[in-house]
Amino acid sequence: MINYTITQLENGLTLIHHEDRNTNLCVSNLLYNVGARDEDPKKTGFAHLFEHLMFGGSVNIPSFDTPLQKASGENNAFTSNDITNYYITLPSQNIETALWLESDRMLRLDFSEKSLNVQKGVVVEEFKQRYLNQPYGDSWLELRPLSYQVHPYQWATIGKEIRQIEEAKLEDVIEFFEKFYNPSNAVLCLAGNIGYDEALLLTKKWFSDIPSGPINSNAYAAEPPQLNRREKTIEAEVPQDALYMAFHMLERIHPLYFAFDLLSDILSGTESSRFINVLVKEKALFTHIHAYITGEIDQGLFIIEGKIADGIEFETAENAVMEILNEIVYKNLSATELEKVKNKVITSNLFAKTSVLNKAMALCYAYRLGDIELINKEIEILKSIRVEDIRQVCQEYLLTENRNVLKYKSKK
Repeated sequence: MINYTITQLENGLTLIHHEDRNTNLCVSNLLYNVGARDEDPKKTGFAHLFEHLMFGGSVNIPSFDTPLQKASGENNAFTSNDITNYYITLPSQNIETALWLESDRMLRLDFSEKSLNVQKGVVVEEFKQRYLNQPYGDSWLELRPLSYQVHPYQWATIGKEIRQIEEAKLEDVIEFFEKFYNPSNAVLCLAGNIGYDEALLLTKKWFSDIPSGPINSNAYAAEPPQLNRREKTIEAEVPQDALYMAFHMLERIHPLYFAFDLLSDILSGTESSRFINVLVKEKALFTHIHAYITGEIDQGLFIIEGKIADGIEFETAENAVMEILNEIVYKNLSATELEKVKNKVITSNLFAKTSVLNKAMALCYAYRLGDIELINKEIEILKSIRVEDIRQVCQEYLLTENRNVLKYKSKK
């Protein structure tokens, strides 16, 4: 059981406090309710660009890392389609340094043409290296717009194309900041070796004077049910043919969300899983194949991706995958097989929550989902998933025309 206390400041900032006296550390985790899906379709990549800009210095603190290093702290951040998350880990006696840094960049970043151009260059280079200049790197630039026709999950966090980052103007960046980066649209977790009274006192000291701002409404056009299989083939300089299959799945707070997660492990979670045993070892149709979920707040994707062995046709490979999914629905998924996977996932979940940083991030994310108690209920939800639930989601979501297929054809 993870205990916590929630308090909201007058300016709208939500503080979550979790005390853990078994560590000498304290974590500041600040989650902003903004992700790639909140961007203008003509100006994508801004949330990720801000992940870089937020480390470029604020009006009063030109160098973010210097004072943090002096306080023996570490920091990082990540951006998803749904959120942007910044975290700092420090010795507990130095936690005020983190709040000073976070509050100052929330109040006002040091916006300038120089800093924007520097960070645009960094992001453009990342776009090239990770997405354009490595084999299969552009898979998500192709798979998302193939899978989503309406919902803004149709572009990756890096953005639709380099041009939109290169053409980002200072006034556009400032407008994006003022819309999303404010106390009302954020949740802060202080976790670790710190008491509630001290956590609240320091949070008020550093954040209470920052003006409130707009709250992200998270209003998006729902993706309509997919009624027909979609397919796209790309010829590229890749080592071997590759197959990507994406199926729409349930939203993050749905009771059967974890059925998809468990199914992905049944299919490819271990060396003895079904895909590995049958498709790689026995039939030698793939050299590598795995299944996973994208895990978005709204309806995300269940992904199956694999590198196809030489001489195997795409149709043969896809049919073999679907045959295994059919077997789960109609034949031999046992309670023992499911229990084995459950135990593995539950153990990983419990182990992750021994880290004060992971607990801080999980508390903020559960709060963002609208039910912070999910942090304590997830294990029971996982335990409650039955064989019938796995078969149900497999039959309803993975064996219909709810399928998007991306084929990489090697030019070699």
